[in-house]
Amino acid sequence: MTTLASGTDTLTRDALTVLQPGFTGTTAPDWLLRRLGEGLASVGLFGRNIASPGQLAALTAQLRAERDDVLVAIDEEGGDVTRLEVRNGSSFPGNHALGAVDDVELTQQVAHELGRRLAACGVNLNWAPSADVNSDPRNPVIGVRSFGADTRLAARHTAAYVTGLQSAGVAACTKHFPGHGDTAVDSHHALPRIDVSADVLAERELAPFRAAIAAGTRAVMSAHILVPALDPERPATLSRRILTGLLRDELGYAGLIVTDGMEMRAIAGTYGIEPGSVLAIAAGADAICVGGGLADDATVLRLRDALVSAVRAGELPEERLAEAADRVRALARWAGTAGTAGRPAEGTHGTEIGLHAARRALTVTAAPGLGDPATFKPLTEPPYVAALTPVANIAVGDETPWGIAAELVHLLPGTVTGSFSAGDGPESEAGENAGRAALQAAGPRRIVAVVRDEHRHPWMASALDALLAARPDTIVVEMGVPQAAPRGALHIATHGAARVCGRAAAEVIAGAMGR
Repeated sequence: MTTLASGTDTLTRDALTVLQPGFTGTTAPDWLLRRLGEGLASVGLFGRNIASPGQLAALTAQLRAERDDVLVAIDEEGGDVTRLEVRNGSSFPGNHALGAVDDVELTQQVAHELGRRLAACGVNLNWAPSADVNSDPRNPVIGVRSFGADTRLAARHTAAYVTGLQSAGVAACTKHFPGHGDTAVDSHHALPRIDVSADVLAERELAPFRAAIAAGTRAVMSAHILVPALDPERPATLSRRILTGLLRDELGYAGLIVTDGMEMRAIAGTYGIEPGSVLAIAAGADAICVGGGLADDATVLRLRDALVSAVRAGELPEERLAEAADRVRALARWAGTAGTAGRPAEGTHGTEIGLHAARRALTVTAAPGLGDPATFKPLTEPPYVAALTPVANIAVGDETPWGIAAELVHLLPGTVTGSFSAGDGPESEAGENAGRAALQAAGPRRIVAVVRDEHRHPWMASALDALLAARPDTIVVEMGVPQAAPRGALHIATHGAARVCGRAAAEVIAGAMGR
């Protein structure tokens, strides 16, 4: 193990050890390497840090040349949230698609292959899976990141995902404890509040976390949510009642507790990043995730100094900080001895398991009276793809492409596409305008309308109304949670917007399955 720089006292080392910062660029900056030498034990990677698998492997090797036991973390859920393939879309469907298939062996295989690819690039901690039960269909931040709205389904697939990922030598970080599914507020923007009883929480939200703990998850990520039934004053990330009383004492979890990004407005806008980080460690968290939006040496130093000052002022017990740092080091030891990345999933080539899963996740129906999917005749002429595009989820990011246009262009050369959004006008007018604009742009071509969570966007539903009134033969592809009633001459629910989900839908439209 790399020797830490001399002259760094134990307290300062421990304060650095509990931080999981990000940085900018595709190579490690000097400041980050210097902090690794002083005690920093974890680094978080995002899409901005990744250009290719080879570059990522070189970057992680650069980090390990400075500290051989460094934890390299990433937010790689597959599906809509991908960092490895941020520029092209994921080769793996996300949780909702896997839940739609409901084959725990397949979920385990997908998670293993994703973990194998991460391990091959030198990543050993994945901030996944999302164990949230998507009990509020209006949820703007979880949605297809959840295995579904059924508690038992979410629990069995969470356990399978943890098992598959960790069998590849990558630590799972099950999130967002105690459950982020029953809210219509995004904690990136504000502090969500979940007003249900403790009994409902125990039966619904906590079940997938119990399953993850039983499966041996090495890490759990806290949620920036206020749950008055558990703690009426502080959000879960800052709550000793929730992190220590519930997660540690009641559920018996002994692994690493990681906070969600502390720069998110739910914490930064209410408590502040530095005070919030001190409160989180005091509450029972072991690692402070920061770097999605803040990624510089100044942030690391401010957080380090805030923790050290809190200990010296008697606001944070020194033994609590030392315990947290020890848990970080313990996970690093596990990651260093967890074995090789393993082999591709049996029975399916590793490069194909994602597409195989995406194909199985499709639900193909039609609006009553408009057609029978069994007699659908695949398109032979290039269509017009009208993408009705919502504002991007921050967890997903604007830079990750989605849809089916690129895949249809490949299968039906000459396919034309256009993107339509709510714009700046009233919702009622925005949908009608988008629908009319799509009709005009399509001309005589067959229309394929692609939506994402139609049930959450009235303008999107209105645009579909306009399209279908004029062109009832329109094909509708839903790439979010298929909560709205199916409509169109053909309705394809992909249960996610990963690249492979788009490919699977395009194959049905073009009659090219397996080509």
